[in-house]
Amino acid sequence: MSPRVPQIVAFGGGGFSMEAGNPLLDDYVLALTGAERPKVCFLPTASGDADHYVVRFYRHFAGSCEASHVSLFRRDRCGQAVEGDIAGHLLAQDVIYVGGGNVVSMLGTWRAHGLDAVLRRAWRRGVVLCGPSAGSLCWFAEALTAFHGAPRRVRGLGLLPHSNCVHYTNEPERRGEYHRFVGDGMRPGYAADDGAALHFLGEALHAVVSSRPRARAYRVEPIGDEVVETLLEPAYLGEPLAAAA
Repeated sequence: MSPRVPQIVAFGGGGFSMEAGNPLLDDYVLALTGAERPKVCFLPTASGDADHYVVRFYRHFAGSCEASHVSLFRRDRCGQAVEGDIAGHLLAQDVIYVGGGNVVSMLGTWRAHGLDAVLRRAWRRGVVLCGPSAGSLCWFAEALTAFHGAPRRVRGLGLLPHSNCVHYTNEPERRGEYHRFVGDGMRPGYAADDGAALHFLGEALHAVVSSRPRARAYRVEPIGDEVVETLLEPAYLGEPLAAAA
């Protein structure tokens, strides 16, 4: 697969921060780069650049990748923290990995620092963009967030002209609210459970994969007077269940 193709892998939930000992989604993303030792930069903005999140990132990626991170809330002095030309660094990566947390605060911070435009350039250049939860919602034109209080509609970066809902059946109230929002005019889109990921080439859905046998993804859209949910059966990235048994 050409590295010049814009790619996004949006996790409903999962990856190193949610699935200790299960690297399947992260390994899937790394394999897309075709690099022997991929350059992976972590954006922990949605967590307020939480130290524990950054530490877990390095524990997971530093052994097999050229790992780095960008902190917008504090001046980190460790060797892998990016200072100076942040835009140039991000554009030179194989993967930009966005962590979970508060997507509203993250998007506001990115826009204040001009990272929204940088991430769009990185996507067009073929840097693989990925992440769970807020790191999924951010790439879409619209998304449903429930980080604080009642679920609400949020405007994302718009790289993908769809809407998005994460933790879909894991937090059942999100499912009902997503249907309501789509019925009230939110654009059609995609929902994913924890452990399921939506892989886009350009703006089109290319594949659905999962790190958990029962994780699922869905297309959610208005048809007539109803909001219709269509199951998107994922390809399980682990050993076949029969062989495992």
